[in-house]
Amino acid sequence: MDFDTDKIDDAALALLILTLHDGNRVWKGIDWSITDRLYDKGLIHDPVGKAKSLALTEDGLARAQENLINLFGAPKKG
Repeated sequence: MDFDTDKIDDAALALLILTLHDGNRVWKGIDWSITDRLYDKGLIHDPVGKAKSLALTEDGLARAQENLINLFGAPKKG
């Protein structure tokens, strides 16, 4: 089955923001092909290395927040 990788990337980015810490860092626990595509799109900094987390770019952080709301609804308050 062929998948829309752009939609997969949007969902992955939205899920990554749920682990946001230290400003723009998120835990890298997704498939390497996804992180490679996110890097190619300029949404994360280079994922290669020993660090267990990734750094979102400014655009990546904004898009991750937008994707989270668009894909999964607005967060509940209180």
